[in-house]
Amino acid sequence: MTERIWTAALVVIGDEILSGRTQDRNVAQLATWLNVQGIRLAEVRVVPDVQDSIVEAVNALRTRNDYLFTTGGIGPTHDDITVDAIAAALGVGVTIHPAAREVLTRYYESRGGITDARLRMARVPEGAELIVNRVSGAPGIRIGNVFILAGVPHIAAGMLDALTGTLEGGRPVLSRTIGAWVAESEIAELLHATERAHSQGADSGVAIGSYPFFRDGRTGANFVIRATRQELLDACGDALIVGLGSMGLETFDGGI
Repeated sequence: MTERIWTAALVVIGDEILSGRTQDRNVAQLATWLNVQGIRLAEVRVVPDVQDSIVEAVNALRTRNDYLFTTGGIGPTHDDITVDAIAAALGVGVTIHPAAREVLTRYYESRGGITDARLRMARVPEGAELIVNRVSGAPGIRIGNVFILAGVPHIAAGMLDALTGTLEGGRPVLSRTIGAWVAESEIAELLHATERAHSQGADSGVAIGSYPFFRDGRTGANFVIRATRQELLDACGDALIVGLGSMGLETFDGGI
């Protein structure tokens, strides 16, 4: 039986990302974390602070993936509309979560006290659970297979840390990088044949990605092999090294 692959999607929410004012770092951060959980990040969308856009993206991606994560739009200002949009997508109301109110009240006790704006960060879609945030007080939110995280990367990282080990997933994806000074077009057939030869049977799942570069006046490429089993990774990597060597190419295990 073919091993199940668990997938997740990410909706990055925020006009500041689309305008270029802020550079997103959450995609790589989430992808790395998911891999350790045995879950693959399958797709990413970046949407503006517009409710209809958020609703459409959330409903499209949550239905075709095991998990959906969102980042951004859960702060205290009027344009933080992620909670309202996700509640609308799920067809539920918005409520103040009593545990979130308590957390925020304690957090802001020595920081000027709780205000209406700060209390906005205790709003959740009805039926939601909280994701612990030990960095800045305001919790993340989980409802069904949807996980609502902060947009600030180090705060999102803390929320992911709180979720570590709590999601069902498969085997983590392992990787091995092999580099060579060659144009990828010259060895495209070898890459395809090597990948195909090691992706047979029930434990298939080997993939080779090619990442070309031009450096010091020379053309080269790094080939990243990914698999869920170490023996498959080793066999495919070793075969690629042999294949490249047979073409007279020096290889660099670990990449250039």
